[in-house]
Amino acid sequence: MNSNPPNPFHLTESLHQWRSQLARNPALKSEDLDELEDHLQSHIEALTAAGLKADEAFLIACKRVGEVNNLSEQYAEVHSGRLWHNLFQASETHRNPLDLIVVLVLAVAAAALFKLPDLLGFAPVESDTEFFYIRNISLFCIPMLGFYFVYKRELGRAGFVVWAASVVALALVLNLYPFQAIENSHSTLLLAALHVPIVLWFLVGVLYTGDYWQSTAKQMNFIRFSGEFVIYYVLIALGGAVVALFTLGMFSFIGIHVEWFVQLWLIPCGAMGAVVVAGWLVEAKQSAIENMAPVLTRLFTPMFAALLLVFLITMLVTGRNFDIQRELLIGLDLMLVLVLGLVLYAVSSREPAAPVNYFDKLLLLLIVSALAVNILALGAMIGRISHMGFTPNRVAALGENIVLLVSLTGYAWLYGQFLRRRIGFHSIERWQTGYVPVYAAWALIVVAVFPLVFGFA
Repeated sequence: MNSNPPNPFHLTESLHQWRSQLARNPALKSEDLDELEDHLQSHIEALTAAGLKADEAFLIACKRVGEVNNLSEQYAEVHSGRLWHNLFQASETHRNPLDLIVVLVLAVAAAALFKLPDLLGFAPVESDTEFFYIRNISLFCIPMLGFYFVYKRELGRAGFVVWAASVVALALVLNLYPFQAIENSHSTLLLAALHVPIVLWFLVGVLYTGDYWQSTAKQMNFIRFSGEFVIYYVLIALGGAVVALFTLGMFSFIGIHVEWFVQLWLIPCGAMGAVVVAGWLVEAKQSAIENMAPVLTRLFTPMFAALLLVFLITMLVTGRNFDIQRELLIGLDLMLVLVLGLVLYAVSSREPAAPVNYFDKLLLLLIVSALAVNILALGAMIGRISHMGFTPNRVAALGENIVLLVSLTGYAWLYGQFLRRRIGFHSIERWQTGYVPVYAAWALIVVAVFPLVFGFA
């Protein structure tokens, strides 16, 4: 028999913890928290008067008042202007001035790394330097975002060393491999440069989770982070475009041409630094953007489902098959990757305990349509290889379509089972998080193995 007495329940401490958790969400202000706490205490008093113990009354009252996410949505509906306020102003009670300093230093470092070859005498218009930038473009900025999460997650010296060693290893592969000149789109150098960001982003995810990818919930958080990062980066890019246009226009009024500054300094340096800034914004203000990202997902999901359905129906009615031209296959692959991104974010933003709804059925329709297009594209690629032979580009496209085929098939099967209520939504989450490393593994193969197999051509 266990002789240790159970831990006593302290109502005051529990109320403080409950309020502290709510206070992390900038959608809820101090007056909102006071109102919610009054409601909670009223429920507790009524339940204890009915004969319940304090701990039982507290749990039931919390359930009645509502979950944190639901409360945020309710208050966002009542106070819609707060969404835009939260996009630009973090909660004062949780702001850490050191975070902003670290972000600014890392953003400036990313911009400086990009300009360093130019400052050392390399001009971006020269062919050799073009190859240098193609090799290393993602190594200027993504590593700085990784260092931010080493700091933010307090991973210490071990995290710093592991991340730095990973970046150096990829840099050595890209810069020491004897790649041949880029004479066409089949270059192994171009393929490696396009796939390195995928490998780096996966490693950033490992740092983001803080526990070496061991928590499914944190993996889902990183997928949500990735979707929100894209939104923030696009917003920053649009703002940067406006700044660039105003810079050109204002100086042109006084007869000074600053195109060289905008093209060689403002745009590229801003693009590098924005990677770190966008990551910081998502981390600091994700409560606000989480109200926008699911809306965008629900907007584009039916659009892409309709597009793919019309495309497939047109093929059946006209009797036409895929033209095996490379440009069309590349376009289809890009569309399939975008569809997969929508599916990834839709799954990660869904409440697992929520019942089946119309959007789940719509998402299954999108997945099945994308799967059908993927199968047709895969057949066209196999035919293209059989007629024209193997090249690095064709093999990479074939492998990526196989990876997408397995991923979409798994989604289609599990979603079908979920809609028939044979499995829970957590099975779909486990499939999603378990398959993410496959994307990174294939990208690493293209970066490190393809150049060896195809003789660095």
